[in-house]
Amino acid sequence: MDIPMWILFVFGGIVISAFMAVKTGREDRKMENEIIEREGEVYMQRLEKEKEQRKDKPEGRSIG
Repeated sequence: MDIPMWILFVFGGIVISAFMAVKTGREDRKMENEIIEREGEVYMQRLEKEKEQRKDKPEGRSIG
């Protein structure tokens, strides 16, 4: 082999670094999606609660 050993180490480091970057990116996206889902659920619960409060509250219209 005519390729110096240090070049193989550098190439291996680049490959490992690229793999870790892709892996970390996937994990981050998954975590962000879970957070967004939870926030969406909280928002929908809040909307349902407000809807129920409006439904239960009598309208204050005066006849007149």
